[in-house]
This record gives sequence, structure tokens and C-alpha cells, in this order.
Amino acid sequence: MTNRAQLERGLLCDELLERGPDAATLCGSWTTRDLAAHLVLRERRPDAAAGIVLHQAALARYSEKVRARIAARPWPELVDAVRTGPPCWSPTRIGAIDELANTVEFFVHHEDVRRAQPAWTARQLDEGLEAALAKALGRMKLLLRGAPVGVRFCTPDGTELVARTGADIVTVTGRPSELILFAFGRQAVSEVELRGAASAVQSLKDAALGI
Repeated sequence: MTNRAQLERGLLCDELLERGPDAATLCGSWTTRDLAAHLVLRERRPDAAAGIVLHQAALARYSEKVRARIAARPWPELVDAVRTGPPCWSPTRIGAIDELANTVEFFVHHEDVRRAQPAWTARQLDEGLEAALAKALGRMKLLLRGAPVGVRFCTPDGTELVARTGADIVTVTGRPSELILFAFGRQAVSEVELRGAASAVQSLKDAALGI
């Protein structure tokens, strides 16, 4: 069985090496070096990983301190740490858990590097990856908590998902991969169609979505 998380991990690492350590990403002010360090911390430093998602000042400061130390490694070594993945004791070494925990993570960050570059074009993803991302859409509702309006996701095959309830519903239509990027706050580079009241559409475009 193809492990989509591992495929995206490898493609991301290839992209990182091609772009070098100082290229822009879609992760705010982070460069590719910063992003790579984040991924290593996430998988290899559970003591510091809590600061990524928990909005607590002390945890965030510690997490950033550890990430900065990781980022200081030589670039090829840093990318190799991303490619090698977590230590042997990590549950994500198990294929099914890896797919669940990492397919979306590595897909989004791969696109963070790709779509931050000039003249990017969307990849034609294989059906297996699109299907895996479609399954993950239902878990993305928390990412829409910053949306000021209701959000309905719709895929080209007509499948619909109410991602956030609200009085002013905006329907966001696109491939599952593009809807995932939209939910993670990459609205500006997501190839989707938005339908709804003009003011509601604009407020969703401007909303702070994602983690």
C-alpha cells in the first residue's frame, strides 16, 4: 500500500534542497530553514512540540528556543533529519498512524514552499492522494473557528460538508487538496470558487484560518 505521507515527505525534502535554506514560504516570515526546523522539532522533540499548538507564552518561548537551535544545523543535515523522520520509538513509525498524522501536514508544507515561489502552478495530484485529503476534510473543522461566517465545502463530485455553521453561508468549491489549503489559511493561493454574499465572501477571504 502506498504511504502518501512518506511520498509527500520525500517530495518536500527534494523541494527544500532545490530551493535552499533562505527561500520564502507561506508560513509568515519563515524561510525554508525555519520550516524544516519546525518539522524536526514536531517529530523529534515532544518536550517542545506542545508550544506549537498550545497558546501559552512559556511553552511557545521554549518551543521557539529549541527550534532556533535546530535551525542552526547545516542545511543538508537539517533536511536529512526531515527526510529520515521521527525516532524509532515514535508511534508515527507505524504506517497507518503516519498516514493519519502526516499526510496533510507534509502536503500543506510542501505547497507552502512551492506556492511561495513566483509563477507556481498547481500540481496534478494522483487520485489516491486526493482521496486521502478528502477523508481528512472532516477533521479540518477546528481550523475554521476563526471564520466570521458559515462555511460549506463542496468537491467537484458534488460531495458537501458543512465546515462551520453560521447565518451567512459561503460555499467553497474545489478539489479536496485545495479545500485543505484553504482551511489551513492559505486562501490567497487556493484554487477554489467562493459563492455567497459579497461581504461574507470577502470576510472569509480575509479571515485568520488554520492553527
